[in-house]
This record gives sequence, C-alpha cells and structure tokens, in this order.
Amino acid sequence: MRMPDSSQPADVDFWQHLDPQGTHETQPRQGFIHGYPASLADGRQLLLPIRERDHGQSALASLIINQASFEVVDALAGDLADKLRGRQIDIIIGLPTLGLTLAEATARKLGHSRYVPLGTSRKFWYNDELSVPMTSVTSPGNQKRLYIDPRLTSLLDNKRICLVDDVISTGSSILAALTLLARLDVTPECLGVAMRQSRLWQTTVATASPGLETRVFAAFDTPRLTPTSGGGWLPE
Repeated sequence: MRMPDSSQPADVDFWQHLDPQGTHETQPRQGFIHGYPASLADGRQLLLPIRERDHGQSALASLIINQASFEVVDALAGDLADKLRGRQIDIIIGLPTLGLTLAEATARKLGHSRYVPLGTSRKFWYNDELSVPMTSVTSPGNQKRLYIDPRLTSLLDNKRICLVDDVISTGSSILAALTLLARLDVTPECLGVAMRQSRLWQTTVATASPGLETRVFAAFDTPRLTPTSGGGWLPE
C-alpha cells in the first residue's frame, strides 16, 4: 500500500476555485500525481483529489460538494441546470446527504421555488413503507434507510422529475432512490449529478429503469484510475 504523500494538497485546498482551460495537463506521461483535473463543458477545470482503492490497485477522483466554495457549487449547479432546461423539469428531488447541496442550487438555477429532499433521518410522522435500505460507495458497510416525507409526496403527482445527487459511481444510492420512488409509481424523467464517476453505474441504472441510463446529465465525468510505475495515476 502506498504511503501518503506529504506534498499532496490537503482537502481544504481542493474544490475552492475553477481554473481556466489548459491550467492542468490532461494527459501527463507520468500520470496524475496530486489530483485529477475534471473539465466542465466550457473548458474550465476543477482539480479533484485522488482517492486510492483496493489497497492501491485503483483510484477514483473525489468530490465532496459541501466542502466546495460557493463559487464552485454555483458553477456546477449552473452547468447542470443548463443541461436540464430542455427536459422541462417540474421539480427536483435531492438525495442525501451531499446531493441535497446540488439539488437545491440546481432548482434555484431552474427558477423553481422549492425542491423535494429525501432523507436518512426518520421523523416520527414518517411511514416505514416509504423507506428503503441505502448504501454508498464512499461509506462502505454503513447501511442506512432512505425516506421521503409522506407530506411531500403530493408534489410529485403528474410531474416531470429530475433526481439529483452529487456523484453517481456504482449507482447504489440512485438505485435506492429509484426503488423508493417506484413505491409511489414515480419514474424520474432524468438523473442529474455533478460528477459521473467511471461507468459502473450504467448497468445498475439500466437494470432498474431501462433507458434512464441515457438520461443521466452531469457537469463533468471522471474515470477509474490505475497506478503507473512512476507513482502516478492514469485512466484505465
């Protein structure tokens, strides 16, 4: 297992600003060392920390959106909202926990007056039948339950809905939300995320809701990374 690099920027230094196009090399011969530069549609770059997995055999670029500067959140929400405008979305549903930050900001960008937040905290008036188990790739082994407030379900009737999360990776969190919404006979028009991470999620979404995997909109994409002999990381 690799030892931590003391020269690696701290998390507090990531996610605080967007760099102009071309600031960071996108195809370094030795691989990415201190971070992975994700590119937005307009070419601006967001440097993300690289998180090792599988005892150093692979890695992923990470985004913790509620640690990002307001400028970055505003830019990511604006980019996602631009991609959703043609879908004529009536209401945004946000996934906890980090997806709520992006969902609210995106709903505001679309001119909506509110959004519907899902949650993992059971309030005493909640209905257990309107809950499902939920896991996340960033919190392995930490199973929670995903709830919707029964007093908000009427907001979804006959509406075109976009389900928003911060990141889609394996698709496990989205799958939980789709399962929960299916109990209300609700199928989202599309999914929206800040980052599509690798491609593992495609099979999960396609199995849960065939065709929906083609309507997953994102501000940017990041690949699964593999180690190089020089100590860096390259897309597999």
